[in-house]
Amino acid sequence: MAQPIPTFSLERRALKQGFAPVAGVDEAGRGPLAGPVVAAAVILDPRAIPAGLADSKVLDPARREELYEAITGSALACSIASSGPLRIDATDIRKATLHAMTRAVAGLSLPARHVLVDGRDVPPLPLGVSGEAIVDGDALVLSIAAASILAKVHRDRLMVHVDRVHPGYGFAIHKGYGTKAHREAIAANGPCLHHRMTFGTLKSTAE
Repeated sequence: MAQPIPTFSLERRALKQGFAPVAGVDEAGRGPLAGPVVAAAVILDPRAIPAGLADSKVLDPARREELYEAITGSALACSIASSGPLRIDATDIRKATLHAMTRAVAGLSLPARHVLVDGRDVPPLPLGVSGEAIVDGDALVLSIAAASILAKVHRDRLMVHVDRVHPGYGFAIHKGYGTKAHREAIAANGPCLHHRMTFGTLKSTAE
């Protein structure tokens, strides 16, 4: 099946209904064993949408980096927020993700009137801001695709930094996901402060 091409149709509909500006919101890092979950909110300029926006998962790292610079250089507003392992373990990944999304929307320098969110949940939003959840939104909606790229690139950069501070786990390679090499490193070295102690085999380590 061919990969769908995201469009600006939902943003255009909201704009015509008077809900301007419109932000796209997405996250990166729900599944890893380590690191934060990162959310991004993006208000694209309808007159300057970078070519090639797509779900970050179908783009190679070099292309994501290129589009990250294009988005941050052309968007009307961008914001990135995260929830770290302590919050994830204290609540759960869904609540931590929604918390990061709420903060990303609140951090926009240009307040959004309507928010298009990837997935099934709309995070708590500021008063006067409406929200709409779109399943597979990162593949269907340009603003969400842009947010997915910002969240993914930002999180990958964070994990490269974590790798420098905590070498021996391979964070720069697997970005905290539960690869065989990562699990073996945890078994050999024990978890570090960036690990999510309520995830996977780390649960038994914490008990």
